[in-house]
Amino acid sequence: MRNPGIPFDMDWVNSVRVNRSAVERRTAEYATRRSLKREWQAAWLLRAIECMDLTTLAGDDTPGRVERLCAKAKSPLRQDLLSSLGLEAIRVAAVCVYHQMVPVAVQALRGTGIPVAAVSTGFPAGLNPFPLKLEEIKASVEAGAQEIDVVITRHHALTGDWEAVYQEVAAYREACGDAHIKVILATGELGTLRNVAKASRVAMMAGADFIKTSTGKEPVNATLPVGLTMARAIRDYFELTGYRVGFKPAGGIRYAKEALTWLVLMKEELGDAWLVPDLFRFGASSLLTDIERQIEHFVTGRYAAAHRQPMA
Repeated sequence: MRNPGIPFDMDWVNSVRVNRSAVERRTAEYATRRSLKREWQAAWLLRAIECMDLTTLAGDDTPGRVERLCAKAKSPLRQDLLSSLGLEAIRVAAVCVYHQMVPVAVQALRGTGIPVAAVSTGFPAGLNPFPLKLEEIKASVEAGAQEIDVVITRHHALTGDWEAVYQEVAAYREACGDAHIKVILATGELGTLRNVAKASRVAMMAGADFIKTSTGKEPVNATLPVGLTMARAIRDYFELTGYRVGFKPAGGIRYAKEALTWLVLMKEELGDAWLVPDLFRFGASSLLTDIERQIEHFVTGRYAAAHRQPMA
């Protein structure tokens, strides 16, 4: 069931506490707690592909680039690798683009079941006039986007106006209708882990289907301490309401080894129930290439140069 949200509760928001030293010690353990080798590593990397929002958010995006991205989304691994693994097909979780490219992506993915996600609400800064933000969401949904990635107004969070954050996310949720809403917190601009935890709680209270670390455009994007803080906020919300909210780290995740560490974080903190595309996503553009290289090494025993992998 989708998270319907709950009434705003400032006492619950203020009750959160984050011990930065403990968080950093815990996240330093993730890479060493589980050693994933051979077929187990390959299996986890295949799951990472299935949980990937394949993304292009560049100023020079063209319809041709988006069509190539969609072709890659439909066939993220070469057929010879799939055959060697005994698989018929695998696909990514979604394709993420700017609003202007939504119709192109929808057409390219027609019949595949792969949803199109659109970044919205004045992405990445989130400083457009509020009525325009709502119209942008509605336009993307009308164009065929099934998921909407919105950004919060950071100055509301930085000045402690958490009710304003709640009200804007609730309005975005209503504008999305049946489309799922992923709320980007831009954690690199929130200042403290406690602000990250508060923003996570407020977004979920307002009805977020996912909470997402970053736009990918900030100087600091997805980090493990931020990921742990948000994952535990998700756990707190689940214990309070019984609703599962998804998590999406985005920005700066480029290597297969990093993807494995994020999957370990999810398994350790939230359990296997969250290791599915409905509740976990990577925001990624270059990550897929390195995962493909690692899987080719598993199949052949040799590392291929990155340029040998079919690119979007």
